[in-house]
Amino acid sequence: MFTQFKLAPILLENIRRQGYTAPTPIQSAGIPPALDGRDLVATAETGSGKTAAFLLPVIQRLLDEPRGRVGALVLCPTREIAVQTNAEALKLSRGTGLRSVAVYGGVGFEPQTKALRAGGEIVVATPGRLLDHMGRGNVDFRSLRILVLDEADRMLDMGFIPDIRRILASLPQARQTMLFSATMPAEILALSNRFMKSPARVAVGRPSTPPKTIRQAVYAAEPTEKTDLLLSLVQSEGMDSVLVFTRTKHRADRLAKQLARAGFRAACIHGDRSQSQREEALDGFRRGRYRILVATDIAARGLDIQGVTHVINYDLPPIPEDYVHRIGRTARAGASGQAFSLVTREDAEALRSIEMALGRELPLSEPLRRIRRPEVSTPGLRRPARPLEPEYSNARIQIQ
Repeated sequence: MFTQFKLAPILLENIRRQGYTAPTPIQSAGIPPALDGRDLVATAETGSGKTAAFLLPVIQRLLDEPRGRVGALVLCPTREIAVQTNAEALKLSRGTGLRSVAVYGGVGFEPQTKALRAGGEIVVATPGRLLDHMGRGNVDFRSLRILVLDEADRMLDMGFIPDIRRILASLPQARQTMLFSATMPAEILALSNRFMKSPARVAVGRPSTPPKTIRQAVYAAEPTEKTDLLLSLVQSEGMDSVLVFTRTKHRADRLAKQLARAGFRAACIHGDRSQSQREEALDGFRRGRYRILVATDIAARGLDIQGVTHVINYDLPPIPEDYVHRIGRTARAGASGQAFSLVTREDAEALRSIEMALGRELPLSEPLRRIRRPEVSTPGLRRPARPLEPEYSNARIQIQ
């Protein structure tokens, strides 16, 4: 129970309001050293509850600090993660008098400038936009006590490490630093060794491994069959909240339009969509206005969308780690979920790489009869040697 952490009553009440009943493994392992003020390097699989693992200690430690000064900075790789983390901070700090401000690109400076100068105690920011505000003198970090680097490996992938070094050089050295990541590449370890002091190290689960509660399956198809196969799958019983991943922005737009024409409530997000369009699509998907969200990999890392029942890889990602993060959008925080991948002969090498990273073969399911062409073969991919395995039987694929 969360009472084991000796958190303030107002925090425990906010935890209860959020529907949290028991801490996840990363929360159980990470919260105690964080509350003690120690630097922390935490590695955990996607969907494990890392956000609350750092926000709860941040809020607890700031309760007795003066108001109107920035006491904590959380750096995030994308604006979506920054918005989401800020929303979580606002919920968990309700009634404490602490204020959280989100700073990210794609929107105007003025509202963020006003919020920063009004004196939020927690700043959640993307590196590029934060540097812009720092250059304009809009934020004062002299009272900073806590720094959090969230999704650190993702920030490495996106080329933010030079920006992060610039930010760190401007922060007080007498601070607590916490680094959270799904993986721990050498560059991130080097960063932690340089800017952290004898950090506690917490690793929960095997990095780059999807939760065991995700049931995975592969469907072999010709490229011309994939859209029909997708339409057949999303008609199946139990497909209540479906996240579909594509490789390109153009394909995401096209698929969302095809799904809408077929009568499905669908939206899409990718890098070319405006911030307001992306927020509307994500909010509509979370609230159930859209049953299907089509996305590029911009949505694969860090987004916490509760209740996603299925992830479908319309295009298989070429990098195994991206596959893990994509399917990790379902089965969040111990729930169950299903992940299907539509695979063509051109994906054979990518599929083998993913299976090698996972340490097992993914079950290959028979295509739906309504779109299957008996004369089609898919060289390079295994054909099904047996019916769909029992553990995947609750996918409820309708054979027509």
